[in-house]
Order: sequence, then C-alpha cells, then structure tokens
Amino acid sequence: MIIQESGEMYLETILVLSKEKTNVRSVDVSEYMNYSKPSVSRAVNLLHDGGYLSIDQNGYLSLTDAGREIAEKIYERHVYISKFFEAIGVDPAVAARDACRIEHVISDETFHAIKKIPLDQIKG
Repeated sequence: MIIQESGEMYLETILVLSKEKTNVRSVDVSEYMNYSKPSVSRAVNLLHDGGYLSIDQNGYLSLTDAGREIAEKIYERHVYISKFFEAIGVDPAVAARDACRIEHVISDETFHAIKKIPLDQIKG
C-alpha cells in the first residue's frame, strides 16, 4: 500500500504527539491538526487497516514499525527543511509552513543533497 500525503501527515502528527504525551488518542490528533473527529477516525482506521497504526482496547494509538519509519522520515524532513529555510532568512512561521508542503514531495536524492549543506555556514 502506497501511503498518500494526508496519511503521512497523520503519522507525523502521532509521532509528534507521542513525544509530548504517553498516550495518544484520535481526539488528540483531531485537536492538534484542527480536523473533524469523523475525518480523523476515518484516516486512523485506514492507517490501522494498512498496518501503520495499532489501536489498543482503550483507543490509544501507536505507530507500527512501518508507520514509525514513515513518520520519522517525514518529521526529519520537516525539521531540517524548516531550519534550512530559517538559515537563509525565511521567517520561522513561513519556513515551517513551506517545509510542511515540501516534506511530502521532495525526493530522497534532493533531501540528502540539502542535508549535506552545513546550516551554520549558510548566511541568510
């Protein structure tokens, strides 16, 4: 199953929330993403059915190994691209927003090339 951008965003959100709190529920995802509960419920079920999430008897969400791999890849891209844009003088809010769009479509080759540029040597 090829995961789409929206699925990647949900997985990344669950990863971020799991760094902040012990247990993550669909309602937490809904509040964080500002999406409706039915939309999140549908996405969570699709990700569960695809093998990217597990849901325990209390409704707590956990990333599977496959889900965690995708979430960490997207999160790394988001963090690095945001920092890269900030280093070249982009406002942090704009940098984060643009990184969120780019993180899903940038190729591995291009991202790895960007990561070779030391951020502390960039003059914004």
